[in-house]
Amino acid sequence: MPKPRFWTKPRLFSLLATVGILIVIGAAFWFGPDAPESKITPDLRQRFQPGTSIVICGETVSIGTPVILWSDPVGFNAYLETCFSVAQALPIEPEGRGRLQRYGTRAPTRLDRKTAAAVQKNGWSRDALARQIHQFVLHYDAVGTSTRCFRALHDRRGLSCHFLLDLDGTIYQTLDVREEAFQASGANAHSIGVEMANLGALATPKLFEGWYHQDDAGVILVPPAHVKPGNQWRDDLVLRPARPKPESGRIQGSKFVQYDFTPEQYAALARLTAALASQFPRIKLRAPTDGAGKVITSTLPEKDQDRFEGVLAHWHLSRGKFDPGPAFQWDLLLSSARGFTPR
Repeated sequence: MPKPRFWTKPRLFSLLATVGILIVIGAAFWFGPDAPESKITPDLRQRFQPGTSIVICGETVSIGTPVILWSDPVGFNAYLETCFSVAQALPIEPEGRGRLQRYGTRAPTRLDRKTAAAVQKNGWSRDALARQIHQFVLHYDAVGTSTRCFRALHDRRGLSCHFLLDLDGTIYQTLDVREEAFQASGANAHSIGVEMANLGALATPKLFEGWYHQDDAGVILVPPAHVKPGNQWRDDLVLRPARPKPESGRIQGSKFVQYDFTPEQYAALARLTAALASQFPRIKLRAPTDGAGKVITSTLPEKDQDRFEGVLAHWHLSRGKFDPGPAFQWDLLLSSARGFTPR
């Protein structure tokens, strides 16, 4: 019998994935201890209250949960060509395409010739956009808070995402959804994305020790001091994961552990998902499932990636991605979103 190999493909893949995640987290930590973690001062908190509407083609749509827009004084503005965390111009986008903009213009790739010509001439209308958009892509940010996420995406990586969902359930919209955010590679032209604050899927629970602690009521989520936990909009909220223990599971064939998202995140995400499904009827309230009705935990075949209509994990679109991770409760999200959708 041949000797078992320690470096099997799944083990090597898991190790590389964990190293990659740690590099992302480490880069964010390196970039930011001296950078401002928040623009929310006590005075500004008293004067400003979030709205409850997102923006689609310049028009507001109420979703029934707190939303902070890029145009708000405490918003994350992906239209800026200056850095978020330091007073300087953005570095040229790192992939070598020489762009400062962290977003693009959606190409009309899913439209009939007449509608596509109208979009090319006049820009996107809500009707035309609703014909093209058919996917909502879920990400975890791997750095733990929306402030850190925006800084990493905008300042360092030359990327963007339409929505950020913070630990306290606050939704930040960084771009009008008519724009193409750089968040899901080949799906960008026909998708909308959200980055959810969460450390992500890791190889060992020990890596969570600086964030998750025990108190008399169970597990409490307290970001480390250098993350400045007061940057949450709802600073009076006691943050806890929706389930008290790290959840484990296999994504892309490799085993990971992850703490769940907060109840506040699930509640806000359900509202956002329901609103997007209502405004973009091709976004069905479903995820890719196998014959047993279980959410598929690997990358979809290329033909299915393009044509699936609904809510997708980032891992469904890219073999090197694992978000939103094994702890994410798909049934909770989709059943809650259906409850907010007009019948």
